[in-house]
Amino acid sequence: MVDFEYKSRYDIYDLERIVALLRSERGCPWDREQTHESIRRNFLEEAYEAVEAIDEKDPGHLREELGDVLIQIVFHARIEEEQGSFSLGDVADAICKKLIYRHPHVFGDVKAESSDEVMHNWDQLKRLEKSQPTTSSAMDSVASSLPALWRAEKIQDKAKKVGFDWPDVSGALDKLFEEAGELKDAVQSGEGIEEELGDLLFSAVNVARFTGVDAEDALHAACVKFVKRFKYVEQEAMNMGRRLEDMTLEEMDRLYAKAKGQ
Repeated sequence: MVDFEYKSRYDIYDLERIVALLRSERGCPWDREQTHESIRRNFLEEAYEAVEAIDEKDPGHLREELGDVLIQIVFHARIEEEQGSFSLGDVADAICKKLIYRHPHVFGDVKAESSDEVMHNWDQLKRLEKSQPTTSSAMDSVASSLPALWRAEKIQDKAKKVGFDWPDVSGALDKLFEEAGELKDAVQSGEGIEEELGDLLFSAVNVARFTGVDAEDALHAACVKFVKRFKYVEQEAMNMGRRLEDMTLEEMDRLYAKAKGQ
């Protein structure tokens, strides 16, 4: 057992020391073996669980999940510190400097009276900071690891800022129907299905953006709705003494239509 000072309350510096200890020769074999790549998925999962706690509006759960996200940050920083690249302090230093640089209306003499002005200035400063002289280079910078619907929305927003956008939702809807027809043709021919499906989804995100709907949230809600209706179908089948596996599609579809009417 290692020497460790047990306290009634810990802080971020204690967390940094604990992770360093876990990674040391005196620590935990599992923690010592981890790399950025091996815990990459953990980072994503913890972030999503924190978002779920936000949706639940549960402060206690959110506190717990933010802690799980925080340890991922400390862990990744520790890996780099061991390699002599940077430390958690360097991470804090960099983000403080970024916040000061991107808020000249607070820390400088730039005027910004509205959120729209703030976001415009933020975007311009971000492009200068990241050496993105063109809109396409800004599109390239959108992380490919983002959920695809979210990434599509961010790319479309960048096109909108230079005027490459439909004047209203009707153009986006017409494009959606056009892409649906092209997907139908691709399915019938058996060629280019993936490409045409991607175009259809991209167009659907465009419609969502025009109507102020979050495409990710909309698809999630559709999943929840489908599961709820399917549970009804399954329960009704059980009440009839039937198994879904033994029912025809037409029979199940009638139950599903009944679920929609509930």
